[in-house]
Amino acid sequence: MSKKEELLQIKTLGELKKSNYVSKSIKEELRDNLILKLRNKEQVFEGIWGYEETVIPDVERAILSMHHINLLGLRGQAKTRIARLMVNLLDEYIPVVEGSDLNDDPLNPLSRFAKDLIDEKGDKTPIVWVHRSERYYEKLATPDVSVADLIGDVDPIKAATLKLPYSDERVIHFGLIPRSHRCIFVINELPDLQARIQVSLFNILQEGDIQIRGFKLRLPLDIQFVFTANPEDYTNRGSIVTPLKDRIDSQIVTHYPKSIEIGRKITLQETKVKSGQEQIEVDDVLKDLVEQIAVVARESEYVDAKSGVSARMTISAYENLLSAAERRAIINAENKTSARVSDIYGAIPAINGKIELVYEGEVEGPVYVAQSLIGKAIRAEFLKYFPDPEKEKKKKEGTNPYIQITSWFAAGNQIEILNDMTSKEYGARLKTIEGLSELVEELHPELKGEEKLFMMEFALHGLAEFSMISKQALDHGLHFKDLLDNLFDPNKYLSDDSDEMY
Repeated sequence: MSKKEELLQIKTLGELKKSNYVSKSIKEELRDNLILKLRNKEQVFEGIWGYEETVIPDVERAILSMHHINLLGLRGQAKTRIARLMVNLLDEYIPVVEGSDLNDDPLNPLSRFAKDLIDEKGDKTPIVWVHRSERYYEKLATPDVSVADLIGDVDPIKAATLKLPYSDERVIHFGLIPRSHRCIFVINELPDLQARIQVSLFNILQEGDIQIRGFKLRLPLDIQFVFTANPEDYTNRGSIVTPLKDRIDSQIVTHYPKSIEIGRKITLQETKVKSGQEQIEVDDVLKDLVEQIAVVARESEYVDAKSGVSARMTISAYENLLSAAERRAIINAENKTSARVSDIYGAIPAINGKIELVYEGEVEGPVYVAQSLIGKAIRAEFLKYFPDPEKEKKKKEGTNPYIQITSWFAAGNQIEILNDMTSKEYGARLKTIEGLSELVEELHPELKGEEKLFMMEFALHGLAEFSMISKQALDHGLHFKDLLDNLFDPNKYLSDDSDEMY
């Protein structure tokens, strides 16, 4: 029988004493287990990427220092996930006095209930074992949160039934924080908590005192507090009151992924791939393009930088991308399909829902801003795979690799890439553009089949972003033609469902 199994067989206080079990504070648990993991070279915060040299070492130092922690950063920076993963640093099981509301340690009881029960039953006091997964409490700070919610309140019915005064601990209905004794307690978006509620946390953090209805109660609570906050909240909705901030030992600043590669790893990890979507092929260029949209959005003059661009945007955008390809395959009764560059426009609803626009962006409209972000992302990614069109068009006509393509459009040719076009028709239309296949073959000879078709379409989008050809958004797809065509006859190809992009 393992040591864990032996402990779980213990059912009374007397048996616990005989086992030589040693109680530890929650901060000691976190510290000791972190030290053990670090010595064994184990990954402490699994699934958190991009913080290996920045945030994670700061969190580990705070845990080793046995500090309360505030994670400060914009939305979508894994603050809550880090807090939840701290549960893995707790002991797997701890003993608790059976029936206790406050997770009383049988060897060091806290509540009146546990003390009275131990006085009555002694070594026969029943105990239960609580798993670490049950030792995590989380509360979102909202304006309606009250002191009673967090600390507790007097229960007049209990007072009348037990014939006890309100000052007696036994008539108190404890709130979330006392019930989090020997647990991790997280308050998300701390600045949104009203100042008077924040004040009620002062003594709990420092001395363990709580006050309910004017009755002071000494409860040396053993809690690991973790707070999260958004810098935007400090100015827009509220702030952390100075005395409370002073009692939070470590404030750790989080950040967005510092590279496309890290962002992509996070997106692919968090994306919920639905049944049937596993067969959809997504080119690495398209995966990077999704991440590039977030990078561009964080630098855009239309997007509120204080609000930030959550990593949830790229996750939702990638899920929409997969669904766009899946929908097309279902409509065309195709068992297998590949995502196309044009499918990225199917992610516009995800982009719209995840960004906050500044005034100029609100005037332009969210769809326009999303299209603009996609366009800038394509432009940035295009230069990784193709020569800069702006430099190439300054060269002599015979050396410009794009001249054959632009000449084909200049001759009056045009092409539509429709959302629901079959794979066969999609390939056939791209192959009609003179010079497009040859361009990809010359620069990327290793690409064949669907990969080559994808790169051909990507080249088309890139040329449109560099104003070498024109691109229009239609309700049912995209329309490519010569850039100068609209200058001579602006109404020739436009219809009610079109939206001129370039």
